[in-house]
Amino acid sequence: MRLNPAVESLRASIGHIEGNNQRAKAVLPFGVAAMDTRLPGNGLALGALHEVAGGGNGAIDGAAAALFVAGIAARTKGKILWCITRPDLFAPALAQAGLPPDRVIYVEAGDEKAVLACFEEGLRHGGLGAAIAEVAHLSMTASRRLQLAAEASGTLAIALRRWRRQTEAADFGQPTAAVTRWRISVLPSTPLPVPGVGRARWLVELIRARAGESADFELEGCDDKGRLAVPADLAHGPHQKELGRRFASA
Repeated sequence: MRLNPAVESLRASIGHIEGNNQRAKAVLPFGVAAMDTRLPGNGLALGALHEVAGGGNGAIDGAAAALFVAGIAARTKGKILWCITRPDLFAPALAQAGLPPDRVIYVEAGDEKAVLACFEEGLRHGGLGAAIAEVAHLSMTASRRLQLAAEASGTLAIALRRWRRQTEAADFGQPTAAVTRWRISVLPSTPLPVPGVGRARWLVELIRARAGESADFELEGCDDKGRLAVPADLAHGPHQKELGRRFASA
């Protein structure tokens, strides 16, 4: 799908202002055309900070957000640094999303300040496929430091926003230096022709994309290679036009 020429021109102008035209930006495509065409460079920018959070259904959507992040990390090369404050990740579920335990280096820190310090140090070190940090709060100052560290090393950085109390979720609406911001919500699973549970289905919302477009997508969750997919009933049915519909940025 080709973007409106005015949008392409605007992206080029923003890139020139930011100095991005001086070096090519590597990206990690999702492999879903409706998503990739919404993102500058047709993919998720490497050497950049991204934010991911669950929707409004508490731990259920939070788990989906973690699997979405795991699927992204699974499609990079190298070890994955995952910084946490509580050891509650379910490794078998991450493996089903394409991220086996032997690729992940877990760093358990005492508080979020320590998590962010480990996250930044991992980004500055380089040599990682991706660095992930689970945080409830992310200030503009901290996010700028992380963005600069990611740019310097070329490492993909993901802030996975998790909250102990739902009231803390309001912090997700505050501005940060992240290049993209995503929200993941669980939908009823893909129907099967026989009794059973089908492949997970998510509402993936691209809330913010620097020099890109906001959109939302109904997708099947990550497979064992970390890949998302368009549900067959949407890809070939009358609702195909609903994929990638724009919505107001949060």
